[in-house]
Amino acid sequence: MHVPQWTVGTRGQRRTPDRVVFGLDPGPGTSIVECARIAERLHDVLVDDGLAPVAKTSGSKGMQVYAGVRTRTADRTSAYAQSLALRFAAGTPGLVTAKMAKSLRTGKVFIDWSQNNPAKTTIAPCSLRGRDQPTVSTPIAWYEVRACTRPEDLVFTADQVLDRVSASGDLFAALDTTRAPLP
Repeated sequence: MHVPQWTVGTRGQRRTPDRVVFGLDPGPGTSIVECARIAERLHDVLVDDGLAPVAKTSGSKGMQVYAGVRTRTADRTSAYAQSLALRFAAGTPGLVTAKMAKSLRTGKVFIDWSQNNPAKTTIAPCSLRGRDQPTVSTPIAWYEVRACTRPEDLVFTADQVLDRVSASGDLFAALDTTRAPLP
C-alpha cells in the first residue's frame, strides 16, 4: 500500500504533496453513515474537478476521502481542501462544519481539511486500531459508501480486510496512477 502523501525530492526534503485528503469525522449524534453521505457529495465535486477520489474507513468512527494530485506548490492541497470544506459547510450548515472546535460538531460531520498539513498524520490503509476488538482502516469502493445505512456496514476486522484484498486487490493503488492537476 502506498501511504506517503508527499513527493520526496532528490535530497530527501519534502517537495509537493501527491494527494489531497479530506477527513470526515462524525460529531456527537452522527456516525459514519452521515460521513458516507458527505463523502458521496465530495466524490461528485472531486470528479467534476477532474480528480479520481478513493475512500477508506478510519477504522474508528469516520472515514477519509483521497485523490491523487499534481501540484507545484505545497500549500495548494490545503487551500483546495479548505475551500471545499467551507463550501460544504456554507451550503449545508446543519450537516457540516469546517471548524475543528468540538463544541461545533454536535449533529454534524467535521470535514478536516487540515489533514493536508505535512505535520498531520492519518492512519494508513489496512492499519489496525488498538481496541479490545481491533478494527481496520479499510479502503472501500464507492458502491459501499453509497450502500452504507448503518455504522456496522463499514466496520472491518483484520480477517475481513485480508479477504477483501485477496478478492479486490489494492483499492488505494489508483492514487498512484490517477494523479491530476488541482483545479
